Amino acid sequence: MPDQQAFQAAKDKIIGVDRQRLGIGTLSEKTVHAILKNYYQPDEDHQEIPIENYVADIYTDGEIIEIQTRQFNKLRNKLTTFLPLYPVTIVYPIPREKWVIWIDEESGELSKPRKSPKKGTPYTVFPELYKIKPFLKNQNLRLKLVLMDMEEYKLLNGWSKDKKKGASRYDRIPTKLIDEVEINCPEDYMQFVPYELEGEFTTKEFAKAVHIPSALAGTVVNILCYMDIIEHIGKRGRAYLYQVKEIH
Repeated sequence: MPDQQAFQAAKDKIIGVDRQRLGIGTLSEKTVHAILKNYYQPDEDHQEIPIENYVADIYTDGEIIEIQTRQFNKLRNKLTTFLPLYPVTIVYPIPREKWVIWIDEESGELSKPRKSPKKGTPYTVFPELYKIKPFLKNQNLRLKLVLMDMEEYKLLNGWSKDKKKGASRYDRIPTKLIDEVEINCPEDYMQFVPYELEGEFTTKEFAKAVHIPSALAGTVVNILCYMDIIEHIGKRGRAYLYQVKEIH
């Protein structure tokens, strides 16, 4: 279960209890990353530790924690170096619910928060996992998916008439910690297969069962096959068929 008290302490440390919204973005690192780093390790003596020509976000008792908000491909070199020597946990924040606030670059004026229709789920991580696929079976690799509600601040600097399309993301401020989903071994990927998928199923049926787009479902199925959770058993028309793999 998430430690709400520790999360609030990390938030207060980074953004301050009474910090005004206009003060966002003044930190040298993005707010989500900074808060999570202090949530998982409040002691700064264990943060930003040089190890094997790289810098680990957190190093405590022989274990490394890397907080990665996107672009897992940038972790490949670190993982190649760290995993033979240390247990490594990748922490990945996922916005469950998001309120978007627009910033006028000229006036600094902030719009009223508008709730995004998109809702984040643990399945969001799979395109990132695909980028580090060869490392996923390593017994020293663990994952922690952190679902949070967030405010997302965006600059009105896009190319469309209302300046919103193609706009830059300025910062994200976590407002509430919802859940932590852990993947500590290959068997933990079983939690991503819904119970109602008994027998054979297609990628499209998988997508419908877990309420995600078909393209994302294709990536999830690819990883689940790689992790020996499900297996390809044939075709139904043009669609590939899968089933949960029996564990012997």
